[in-house]
Amino acid sequence: MKISWKAMEVVTAAATGLIGAVVCYGSLENGIAWNSSGPEPGYFPFGIGCLIMLGSVGTMVQALMKRSAAPVTASATGGEIVDDDEPFMDTRGFRTVALFFLPIVAMAAISVWLGLYIGMALYIFYAMRVAAGFRTSTSLLTAAIVVAVNFIVFEKLFMVPLLKGPILEYFGIY
Repeated sequence: MKISWKAMEVVTAAATGLIGAVVCYGSLENGIAWNSSGPEPGYFPFGIGCLIMLGSVGTMVQALMKRSAAPVTASATGGEIVDDDEPFMDTRGFRTVALFFLPIVAMAAISVWLGLYIGMALYIFYAMRVAAGFRTSTSLLTAAIVVAVNFIVFEKLFMVPLLKGPILEYFGIY
């Protein structure tokens, strides 16, 4: 099955438009008007949702107005000129995407049982060491730094507790 660049642009625009609509709909539950103390909680997210939908409409219009025979510039290819009739992704490209996407799914599953920080560390280590080929020490150090920064930002600065899991609770980090 061949998927063209144009088809992917239309599908992506539709998907981001749907995300924008969901954001707008969720904002309506919190109120999007101004009250006596200022904007209601849904005011800012509603505006962002509208901007997302506007950008999606613009992208879809551009994609639909392209002629199939004309070459188009695709940002996903690093700016090189691609014919719209060329397939969007070949087998090698699919393998590359799968090497990064499937571990994200695994990270989500692992995070439920072991906590978000452990899942994040394992994913970053895998992505750097296995998928990208960095040295083990570089991968471990980067994973540790990213987890530490996220812990400080969310737990200490924003005071938003994230899922820790049994390992961190065992060490008294909760």
